[in-house]
Amino acid sequence: MWNFPVIDKEIASIAPDFRAISVFVDVTDKARGTMARNVLEEACDFVRAGGPAWSEAHLVSWGEAYSRFGAKPSRTPCSAQALKKRVEKDGYLPSINPVVDLYNAVSLRFAVPVGGENFDAYIGNPRLSIADGMEAFDTVMNGEVTVENPSKGEVIWRDDAGVTCRRWNWRQGNRTRLETLGGRMWFILESLGTMPEEALEEAANMLINGLRQLAPGCEVYRHKIIVG
Repeated sequence: MWNFPVIDKEIASIAPDFRAISVFVDVTDKARGTMARNVLEEACDFVRAGGPAWSEAHLVSWGEAYSRFGAKPSRTPCSAQALKKRVEKDGYLPSINPVVDLYNAVSLRFAVPVGGENFDAYIGNPRLSIADGMEAFDTVMNGEVTVENPSKGEVIWRDDAGVTCRRWNWRQGNRTRLETLGGRMWFILESLGTMPEEALEEAANMLINGLRQLAPGCEVYRHKIIVG
């Protein structure tokens, strides 16, 4: 059974133009396939060539949203900005595994934060909410697993057990991290009003088509989220 994401009403005061596409994928006992091409390398080439056209405006909007809840986007940028900076600095992103490479490629090509999570590790519904500062977030510091707390007022993704991603989409936790293609997976593509709506749909299509290449016959459930 899928638990659809819940967006707390307070998010509208920070990003009234927030919209997202949630994608649940079940690849349990499905065949394994391969990508027809190197989508991550192609996406890096696309970014180095200056694409997409809305990239700068969209990432600036994310920085403004981060500032509204007290984060410093220059220190903790949204995930799409962080990937773009790495490509601009190094010229490429190293391969991690096919499914992570795929959603990183989607993020780069469409300048949109994309999260990939192991849904089997979730306790209850994914929820986008405002932290009270007491929630637990499991992470790694100096090579060792540790638990920290988000700042009070910070935008977080969480479930019933604690924080799954800090500062909206800046850093994923360990507990729900997607390590490989398998089981039930959840992806979230998050956009603001400066990204064309049709581009968000295209980004979701690229992700879903890639997942179907990697896991032929997988079950896909797609859900659009609009705030306000």
